[in-house]
Amino acid sequence: MRIGQDIEPTKTALILAAGPHIDYRTLEQRSLAFARLLRTHGLVEGDHIALLLDNGSAMFEVGWAAQRTGLYYTPVNYHLSVDEAAYIVADCGAKALFAAGSLRDLAVEVADRVPGLTLKVVTEGTAPGFRTAEEALRAAGDESVSDQRDGMFMFYSSGTSGYPKGILRDLPEKPFSGLPPMAATLGALFGMDADTVYLSPGPLYHAAPLGWSMGVQGLGGTAVVMERFDAEQTLALIEEHRVTHAQFVPTMFRRMLTLPDDVRAKYDLSSLRVVVHAAAPCPIELKRAVIDWFGPIVHEFYAGSEGTGFFLIDTPAWLAHPGSVGRPAIGSVHVCDDDGNELPLGETGTIWFEGTPGFEYHNDPEKTAGAFDARGWSTLGDLGRVDDEGYLYLTDRRSDLILSGGVNIYPQEIENALSLHPAIADVAVIGVPDADFGEQVMAVVQLVPDTSLTADELIVWTRERIAHFKCPKVVEFTDELPRLPTGKLLRRHVRDRYTASPAAPPHRSE
Repeated sequence: MRIGQDIEPTKTALILAAGPHIDYRTLEQRSLAFARLLRTHGLVEGDHIALLLDNGSAMFEVGWAAQRTGLYYTPVNYHLSVDEAAYIVADCGAKALFAAGSLRDLAVEVADRVPGLTLKVVTEGTAPGFRTAEEALRAAGDESVSDQRDGMFMFYSSGTSGYPKGILRDLPEKPFSGLPPMAATLGALFGMDADTVYLSPGPLYHAAPLGWSMGVQGLGGTAVVMERFDAEQTLALIEEHRVTHAQFVPTMFRRMLTLPDDVRAKYDLSSLRVVVHAAAPCPIELKRAVIDWFGPIVHEFYAGSEGTGFFLIDTPAWLAHPGSVGRPAIGSVHVCDDDGNELPLGETGTIWFEGTPGFEYHNDPEKTAGAFDARGWSTLGDLGRVDDEGYLYLTDRRSDLILSGGVNIYPQEIENALSLHPAIADVAVIGVPDADFGEQVMAVVQLVPDTSLTADELIVWTRERIAHFKCPKVVEFTDELPRLPTGKLLRRHVRDRYTASPAAPPHRSE
């Protein structure tokens, strides 16, 4: 056994919420079979493969195959358009594409646009131009896989501001260890080990769901993977499998908290030792409600897929510093003005990280250069401030900043205030062109079903809570806001819609 070393082979490595349980022996055998397939098709250390796979067992079987053969493996977001998905497969230089049967149509169109693929496999069913997994594995034979080397995932950024970019790190120069990149971090920071039962409700094409699930398996624990998030099913799975660790995004918290009290109360959640959240800002009042429910076991981290900067905060520290994302677990933090000068504590500026792992954006030296300064510090482009105890508070992304009449206005602060209104299910704040001020604040609001709210009522309500100059001057109501399954708001899509050609005249308040 190499995955989950020294673990009983019959122990469960993977539980699919709507599917089978897979033990370590099976995961080991299947990953070795796919490793042989990759080797027989000439893939060598440093080559890339692409995974157009859903939240099923194949993501782990093929992912572990790449992890043990020194390959880069790139999961592809199957919610992307054909053009976007094909761009990622081509840009990463994939020599092989593995696709789920449920995504066969998208896979065929993507493959047609990427002529460099030498191996195309559909993991269940059939697809034109693709080999079936079982036929391909049979043809690969049963020889041992020698010279196993540690591989590395290469995730792509979410693409909220244009085409996504691959985040490339150096391959580890060591034999296959059975411990993927996240494993050590999970053990050190969150106490995960062979007794861990980890619930992953998010899509595996994102860094944390796949990286943490494989990390737990490397430690010998059990990963419980949901095909898609459902609020009540989440609680049922925690009770059924005695989940010890779970990771969510704020949107998931909100949906679980809106379940009727009697539904939430009927599930035993006492097995939970750690609840983690990240990926999107969590309004203070929402987080207080989560802590009141789960208890003092809620942890938050702030980091990027780039791996630069990792901040962590537990419940006691957060209650003492509400709204903070914590202090750096790796390296140190600096807040600088637009000229790169370090700002005094408490002032808002661009967040820079020192002493964190290096990375590059694949095939984009210009973007890579823009992420580093002359001192070797790196940035994700986020804005924030640091208090006198070293705790970081995020303000917004530089690209989301609204400049109105020469004043900086931060959408996240306004969204946090608006989200407290009981009639608001979701909200996005953007800047729209204004002849006098350059930009003015616009709120795009999704209402809770069977509620009503006018623009004037909302603006009056908001003015009672935040400074008037920050309050929306324009309000638009929508049925749904565009978010990734991780909960991240696609603000660019909102901005494009309402700054180009609004579908209907917005509701204005003077």
